[in-house]
Amino acid sequence: MTENIAKENKMGVMPVNKLLITMSLPMMFSMLVQAVYNIVDSIFVSRIPDAGVSMNALTAIASMFSSNNTQAGNDALTAVSLAFPIFSLMISFGAGTSVGINAVLSMRLGQKNQAAVNATAVNGLLLALFNYVVFAIAGIFAINPYILSQVDDPQVIQFARQYIQIILFVGFGMFMGITFDRLLQSTGRTFYTMITQLIGALTNIILDPILIFGIGPIPAMGIAGAAYATVVGQILSMIVSVIFNLTINKDIQFKFKGFRPDGAIISQIYKVGLPSIILQAVGSFTTYGMNLILTTFESVKNTAISVYGAYFKLNSFIFMPVFGLNNGIVPILAYNYGAKNKKRITATIKCGLMYAMIIMCVGCAIFELFPEKLLGLFNADEKMLQIGVPCLRLIAPSFIGAAFAITIGCVFQALGKAVYSMVVSLARQICVLLPVAYFFSLTGNINNVWLCFIVAEFISVALSAFYYARIYRKKIKPLSQPE
Repeated sequence: MTENIAKENKMGVMPVNKLLITMSLPMMFSMLVQAVYNIVDSIFVSRIPDAGVSMNALTAIASMFSSNNTQAGNDALTAVSLAFPIFSLMISFGAGTSVGINAVLSMRLGQKNQAAVNATAVNGLLLALFNYVVFAIAGIFAINPYILSQVDDPQVIQFARQYIQIILFVGFGMFMGITFDRLLQSTGRTFYTMITQLIGALTNIILDPILIFGIGPIPAMGIAGAAYATVVGQILSMIVSVIFNLTINKDIQFKFKGFRPDGAIISQIYKVGLPSIILQAVGSFTTYGMNLILTTFESVKNTAISVYGAYFKLNSFIFMPVFGLNNGIVPILAYNYGAKNKKRITATIKCGLMYAMIIMCVGCAIFELFPEKLLGLFNADEKMLQIGVPCLRLIAPSFIGAAFAITIGCVFQALGKAVYSMVVSLARQICVLLPVAYFFSLTGNINNVWLCFIVAEFISVALSAFYYARIYRKKIKPLSQPE
């Protein structure tokens, strides 16, 4: 016999627009903060001085407002760009698993099944720890082959190896932090996830120039300092999230005594989470594939990889708020699906689409109007601007289609059909984006390569609309409550 949750959750009673704003704004803010500290690494490493040149944390900060391009900085930026798919793959497993935890836990909250809520949380933490161990072990064997498949420059190889090793081997803070944050989010306490993310981000931002360039008794660690700044921020964020869950999150009771992994719960988590993992992991594979395609442009391959990496850092300022919005949508949809409230489900979807479209249209305008200023953040030289400006302008229109596809994708996840998101992502990136990019690369004009994003997004929108019509007909429309 399970203990019922006594009080009514706000996700079932608060006006939808107000609820969505309440749930999403903290997540959107935290995602924006995440975007800031993701880009800070690249900004500072692009200013690493050449051998024999002295620079400390204070002069590095001052240099952010001037151009002092160095070969070491260019190599470091390329290295961080190479590390991006690995970092994204880690996030895909951490966040994807947490999507499953979030959806299952929110549904159990809607059903008022306290025992199932508690068991889902504890099994989710076990999965987070397992993911970290797998990545730490895999990193021992996979780092060198991964790097050498893309570059042959000794300095870039050394920088990339340093950065990736630290991110992988000290990455437990990221996996556990994401999971604890999702537990707060599942119970409607998104304000506290904002605080944890802010603490982690500020830690990273403060430590980046100090550890990269050194100051006072702290020695300059170069690109390794950027990696250490990242993992320290993640660990501190995780600690704060643990404290919030233990002291504030009363909807979950963490009971570890006599705990045994529950195969049924783990299966439920991965039924939702595995497609999400694949969905996000495909993005890492795609980035790796694009890097390989860009290396065919021999004379500019390192610059092209840096531009592509910079693009992803920049687009995170547009995409992260939409992901934050969707992080707020998923528990609302899952809760109300568990409560069989069709009216609130459809209202949430409409509001989510509207806000996502607004964000992406603003982002598209910024990329079209100010590409030079955006690339200037990375100390871009003339060669980088020559490739980067057309890149940003040609890709930007795809943001509008992405708003629809991403929002509808979270509907699939929340209603237990995350496999639809997986199919859409595979079709978009594996079946369309990479083949089209390769085909356009044969023209010998690197600018044509970026058009693959427009083509891929068109396919993504079409498939998302098709699957949404199906899920509406089969899962939403039959619910008993009228719209």
